[in-house]
Amino acid sequence: MTSGGKRAEGVLGLLRLPDYRRLWLLGAIANIMRWLELLASGLYVLDLTGSAGVVALMAAARSLPLLLFGPLAGAIAEAVDRRRLLQLGLLATLANALVMALLARAGVLNPWHIGIGAFVSGLLWSTELSTRRRMLAESAGVAAMPRAIALDAMTNATTRMLGPVFGGLAYQTLGLTGAFIVSACGAAVAILLALRVRAPQRVQPFRLGAVPRGLAEGIAVAKAHPAVLGVLGITVSMNMLAFSYLALIAPIGRELFDASPLGIGVLAAAEPGGALIGGLMLARFGDRVDGARAFLFGSLGFLLALAVMPAMPLLAIAILLLVVGGIGIAAFGTFQTTLVLTAVPTEARSRMLGLVTMAIGTGPIGMMLSGALADRFGAGLAVSALAVSGFVIVAVVGALWLRGRGP
Repeated sequence: MTSGGKRAEGVLGLLRLPDYRRLWLLGAIANIMRWLELLASGLYVLDLTGSAGVVALMAAARSLPLLLFGPLAGAIAEAVDRRRLLQLGLLATLANALVMALLARAGVLNPWHIGIGAFVSGLLWSTELSTRRRMLAESAGVAAMPRAIALDAMTNATTRMLGPVFGGLAYQTLGLTGAFIVSACGAAVAILLALRVRAPQRVQPFRLGAVPRGLAEGIAVAKAHPAVLGVLGITVSMNMLAFSYLALIAPIGRELFDASPLGIGVLAAAEPGGALIGGLMLARFGDRVDGARAFLFGSLGFLLALAVMPAMPLLAIAILLLVVGGIGIAAFGTFQTTLVLTAVPTEARSRMLGLVTMAIGTGPIGMMLSGALADRFGAGLAVSALAVSGFVIVAVVGALWLRGRGP
């Protein structure tokens, strides 16, 4: 059943669906603001403390809610109106951005303030898969779901590319106060869009004490579906050992390439730039791709590029390498959701996406590890060591997964 009873045919057909269009656009805006805040606050903390470890810790605080509340968010999303959950999360990000802007303007903003604010913003992120992404996929209908997710993944890549560039530019020209004001404006627009979403849903009674049982049931369902186990294993590996590089993007730019804030923003935009290219390819040909193999080999390709990136002699070469590796991240982002949604029963989808969110939430562990390694050995060596470890683990998990699938 698609929004408004219309059938989604192609990208333009998807965007003609009112609910899909609103959920897609507000997700794009929220993601741009998330990455803008991440880079601008990272540059501020690096300027204030000079410590890559502290920068990584602030980034970890933003991802920590995914680990702590992912399964809970999935259970709540089955029991309450997902539209209201999304609206509340956006209101929290708006209030947080305004508070951070006021503290920065007053000259009293400290790293611990930024850590608390990052955690608050991460609360919305922890509900992303089980609320907005699920509503978006279901608004397109079962037949169009792969294309709908591919378009959203491509858009996420675009926002992850634009957000850091805007963040570096905003920090360089407007300071941290201006960057957070821009973020607050984006959150306000996203709230207006969320208020117009009409996606209907069936709700189930929610009991807090039933969350552990629901988590156990979700794990049992996952065990019965090899595709879900493969996605979870690779998702944990990528978020702990690959995407932790984002916490060190400011120290990498400064230490290895002597880059300006805008240059660091472009470096951060390189991987999602490649993911955008890959997303365009998947949006056109995604129905013909073996999702499991694309998910696996896309992950391995990025890990390889990330491992050698710090050794590049010039910023331009490092950027190009991450663009190439980022093409594989499009497959990772698209099939991470699609493989799970198409493998499990409808009534288990939010619980499964809650598990995926928890797997994504292991990122703070990698970020804190990368920060500790960076303070001891340098940001470049920390990123390379984690990427090599990730390559080995993903290759092993992928080999076992594909062997279980058969030819």
